[in-house]
Amino acid sequence: MSRTTIQNKTIKELDELKLIGFRVLCSGDQYIVEIPKASLRLSERLSEIKQVVNPLQQFGAFKVENETADEDGYWVCVEVKEYEGIPTDMVTLTVPSQRYAVTRHKGPNHKIMDSYNELHKWIDENNYSRLKNKWHLEKFHSWNDIENVDVELLDTIK
Repeated sequence: MSRTTIQNKTIKELDELKLIGFRVLCSGDQYIVEIPKASLRLSERLSEIKQVVNPLQQFGAFKVENETADEDGYWVCVEVKEYEGIPTDMVTLTVPSQRYAVTRHKGPNHKIMDSYNELHKWIDENNYSRLKNKWHLEKFHSWNDIENVDVELLDTIK
């Protein structure tokens, strides 16, 4: 039986992030299938990316409410110090410095929405406002086993 643990919620401010990886664009119900595939592909091609900050971490980035078609989808990336020699089929994404409500999800990939629901409830209870048109992040510490992922969920707030 799989077990999910959700750690305490906190507020974090992150500096600008420079990310390189793959953009996943598919119908809503397919993200749970396509994101792990892109993550595996990124892991296999990590050696092609220069100036990686931490090869043991991947970032997911998305906007809840995108303003343009270019912002639609989900980005599976690694953080880099600077953009240099980007592989031709990969994309870059610069996420500005932002403030986030954060919780950590450990457990099955398909239960992440439960953790998000708890985080959103906490945001409301503490009188923060979600910024749905800004970049939200998922910082993956372990992603190889979809039944046991370890991910920080970072929801942009003001």
